[in-house]
Amino acid sequence: MPATLEVRQLNKEYTTAEGPLSILRDLDLTMERGEAIAITGPSGSGKSTFLYVIGALDAPTSGGISLDGRNPFTLTSAQQAEFRNRQIGFVFQDHHLLPQCTVLENVLIPTLPAKEATSDAESRARKLLERVGLAGRINHRPAQLSGGERQRVAVCRALINQPILLLADEPTGNLDRATAESVGTLLLELNREFNTLLVCVTHSAELASRFPKHCELRDGKLETMA
Repeated sequence: MPATLEVRQLNKEYTTAEGPLSILRDLDLTMERGEAIAITGPSGSGKSTFLYVIGALDAPTSGGISLDGRNPFTLTSAQQAEFRNRQIGFVFQDHHLLPQCTVLENVLIPTLPAKEATSDAESRARKLLERVGLAGRINHRPAQLSGGERQRVAVCRALINQPILLLADEPTGNLDRATAESVGTLLLELNREFNTLLVCVTHSAELASRFPKHCELRDGKLETMA
């Protein structure tokens, strides 16, 4: 069976007034379901760019990406949007919750384009919120939650469509140390429970050290840390 995620000879360049700016250079990565990797590196090294490319939010300049045997960049724009919605979950540094919506409604937002049966989607959302300790907060709005609670809602929203790949971009960057540790633990636990692939970009050496695999992005390539 092929690896669930395969990245081969990935390159990403941006055009600038001074000429091409190379961010990712012949980058390779192979992951199987259930695996988790933390990626560190200095600001501007291309960590977020890498996440956006493998998350099909930004196209590579060259190179190949395959997620569960499919290359999202061979799809039409509409198919690519559906692919992202169904196969990839995103957790960002800022939770991006809608302030006018309840916790439950925020978690259900990714199910709207697929027009799923409301009862099935709501049942999954309630179970996820119960799993992360927010069963009693379902009808609260984001302003009524702590920073850690808001980030846990964002994690549930990322998992509601049962994605293959979970991408986390500085998920603990806005949290205090104790809350960051709690959210990091939650991400790793859910990665194992849901058998997803987890790729986490972070500046936190403490969070990265808890991952089974830790790589640093240097000169556009991933280098495994001891």
